[in-house]
Amino acid sequence: MAAKYTPAPRTGDDSKQKPVRLQTFSGANGLDEEAQRHTDDEGDVDGQTANSTQDKPKLETDLRNLFFDDGKRRIDFILAWTIDHKRPETARQARQVFEENLIKEGLELEYDTRGRDVNFVKVHAPFDVLKRYADILKLRMPMKMTPLPSVGARLWNNTIQLVRKFMVPFHYDETVLPTVSRSYSCPYSSSREYLFEIPENKDEYFSKAIRSWIVDYILRRQSFNVSNSKTFSFGIKKMLSDGFYSAAYPLHEGHWKAGSANNARKVLFDHWANWTNCLKFQPIDYIRFYFGEKIALYFAWLGFYTLMLVPATVVGLAVFFYGLGIMSTNIASKELCDPHNNITMCPLCDARCPYWKLSDACSHAKASRIFDNGATVFFAIFMSLWGTLFLEFWKRKEATIQYKWDLTTFVQEEEPPRPEYLSKLENWQIFKMNPVTGIQEPHLPFWKRRFPIFLASYSIMLFLAAIAVTAVIGVIAYRVSMLAALQLIPQHVSSNSTVVATTAGLIYENASLVTTVTAALINLAIIIILNVIYGHLAFWLTDWECLRTQSEYDNSITIKLFALQFVNYFCSIFYIAFFKGQFVGRPGKYRTIFGGRQEECEAGGCLIELCIQLAIIMVGKQLIQNNFIEIVVPKLIKLVKRKCSKETREQKLAKTPWEKDYILAPAESMSLFYEYLEMVLQFGFLTIFCAAFPLAPLFALLNNIVEIRVDANKFTTHLRRPLAEKSANIGIWYSVLYGISRIAIISNAFIIALTSEFIPRLVYTSRYSPDESLSGYINFTMAYFNTSDFAPSDRPKDIHLGVISMCRYKDFRNPPWEDPEYRRSTAFWHVLAARLAFVVVFENVVVVITSLISWLIPDVPTILKEQIHREAYITNEIVLKTELRRAQGEDLNSLGGAHLSDENLRYSPHHSEDIELKKRSPSTGKSKSGSQIYI
Repeated sequence: MAAKYTPAPRTGDDSKQKPVRLQTFSGANGLDEEAQRHTDDEGDVDGQTANSTQDKPKLETDLRNLFFDDGKRRIDFILAWTIDHKRPETARQARQVFEENLIKEGLELEYDTRGRDVNFVKVHAPFDVLKRYADILKLRMPMKMTPLPSVGARLWNNTIQLVRKFMVPFHYDETVLPTVSRSYSCPYSSSREYLFEIPENKDEYFSKAIRSWIVDYILRRQSFNVSNSKTFSFGIKKMLSDGFYSAAYPLHEGHWKAGSANNARKVLFDHWANWTNCLKFQPIDYIRFYFGEKIALYFAWLGFYTLMLVPATVVGLAVFFYGLGIMSTNIASKELCDPHNNITMCPLCDARCPYWKLSDACSHAKASRIFDNGATVFFAIFMSLWGTLFLEFWKRKEATIQYKWDLTTFVQEEEPPRPEYLSKLENWQIFKMNPVTGIQEPHLPFWKRRFPIFLASYSIMLFLAAIAVTAVIGVIAYRVSMLAALQLIPQHVSSNSTVVATTAGLIYENASLVTTVTAALINLAIIIILNVIYGHLAFWLTDWECLRTQSEYDNSITIKLFALQFVNYFCSIFYIAFFKGQFVGRPGKYRTIFGGRQEECEAGGCLIELCIQLAIIMVGKQLIQNNFIEIVVPKLIKLVKRKCSKETREQKLAKTPWEKDYILAPAESMSLFYEYLEMVLQFGFLTIFCAAFPLAPLFALLNNIVEIRVDANKFTTHLRRPLAEKSANIGIWYSVLYGISRIAIISNAFIIALTSEFIPRLVYTSRYSPDESLSGYINFTMAYFNTSDFAPSDRPKDIHLGVISMCRYKDFRNPPWEDPEYRRSTAFWHVLAARLAFVVVFENVVVVITSLISWLIPDVPTILKEQIHREAYITNEIVLKTELRRAQGEDLNSLGGAHLSDENLRYSPHHSEDIELKKRSPSTGKSKSGSQIYI
């Protein structure tokens, strides 16, 4: 029977009354009681009551006061509220109704209203409430039976142990975090409680994460409307949106700082989030116990992705060192660098730029050979296969995780409308029945309301994408003008200073490199600025669309932000890869845009410039936008707050755990979104342009090693404890990754065919070279131009090389002495045909191979399928045999769990690595060293 609700005295309208410090209310499964808190907080490290020894229920009371005043009932959730000066009575009534409904559901509440700015409601879920909702939600819970391993399982375990021996240096300390074993499980049923291993202290049966998840489930479904006139005045999210509560969160388990007593949070920090664990594997099961499946799945994916980068890094380094080895020995590079060839090149700009020697581009050409060689094709094919293998193996890994975490049958519950959606449509007159819930909900007609908004929203997105393109055009204009200006250095720099002259000469000789690097840095700055703008506008557009559920909102914002950031990051790279130097024309007849010549590729090709652009944007993004903002900025903010704070040490120590957690940044629902977005964009850098930058996997690997610890540190120390949400997969991000892997195949095919020199070299050696070598290749790629054909306004004014009658330019055209002059030569069409043929062959071969790999690798391992079927069969047999014994009048409780592993069942799992692990580390919750782990 539910206890009568007696509201605790509040601040606000009743602020003149003497505040009551703490008051407790019990629900349907408890009695009314009020406990007085000790007023002496001396020696209390976290606002904890100095209770007597026998009142301390667990080690946690040595860490934090995680219980009600009686020291027995655990705090499962905290509701915080501040004084609403605009509508205090409305807020008070809403909270009163809401909390009365919580008590009717069986939850127990205790208040902390000590006259401060923030007041708190502590929520406890009794075992009977947890049991009832576990039954309703069909939560899978461990059964008593733990079957014996078969011979096949022992062989499998021996293989696992052999592999683990080689990976010992990278494992976390299993004496502190023992391997978590998995027992057979089935949906919880209160009528079949004898199937489950319920401890003597029943409050320990459900983990902290499950307790908070069940409490949140209840909070999201309770009404706070007095008159019931508003159908959608329910749920904690709506109350937070309306400002009736300021925060709702579960408590962290204890302190994480050095010197604190042992607790789950500190163990995770010491053995996971600490920087000393950079090269260690992650304790994913313990992350799941503390933060829930959704966050643990992100870290499992990130860890798996980082591990898969290791072979890509090894191959990328091998390709890079191969390029270094042939850089100086390559015949084409030697020809280009040989000044005796005396090849005079046509000016890089009209009128002002002088003629120049091809040997001046020697360093540029040698650097280009590092990345533009035969190994590039191999690496592009390898990375295409790597992307497919990564996705396929992740599906298998995900299936294993789903089984181990009992998510194979997890179905996302029907989502209620978003509070923001209901607030916007509060006075809406059109309603439609929800076919699932049967509730009349506000409805926006698609063609009259939604379609015009969607059309306008995505039109604005196209405009925002056009801004990124415009920024790239601006950078192109900078490159053209900067390169032309640097070409004039010998004419305008005259100084007696050796330093000035040397510096000017160095800049002139590396004019292309200086222009490329500075342009890339400017482009990176523009990208970072546009990202901030795009982020705000993407959320504004999504809010404008007025989407009904949170999933619809998340998917919409994912598409918008990914599309905008994809265009922003990759627009300039696509330009260099596929458009620069392709449509410039020829000397005397250059194609112009807005009266200016287009950019040309250097003598060594555009691939080195693409590599520089990719490296600066990728590494710059990781260093500035990721690591600096995520590591340095929070520390600076924390330092400023500490300096500005006027609190004494005694005041800080006197704060309660819920007050300390309230100060932490809230764990927003979009926190994981940005982490996934960051990694997916990195995956795009890796795969779409891998042919141009084989070092990309190395930089990604180094970044991810840091990223894992940064994110772990953030969740452990800087954020309130997130709600332990359930999720069976990584959601829409898998589809995005798959789409990127398909785009990468096409992109790399065209990079090799159009941007690199691989195809022209191949055509030359197979058809034009007399000895099938690259000897004479440079001359083969250079066309002739008669300088007398220059228009008077375009003829170079600088003639420091003397009178030049014939200059060269990179193209396949007829010389001036052939008819028709300057037309495309036969070699051009041969090379073009070879390029198109390569694109077709490369794409089809890679697509066929990757599709074959996807077909050959099953999404769920065969051994796992067998285990799932075996578990379902054994579970059913256990239930049948147990029901039979129950019908025969046997006392199941006195039998314990022994009868469940009887030999007459004759079943043993094929996938039971856990049994051998149990032999090494008993399932008592204690590590080998005997220290208790609290999750």
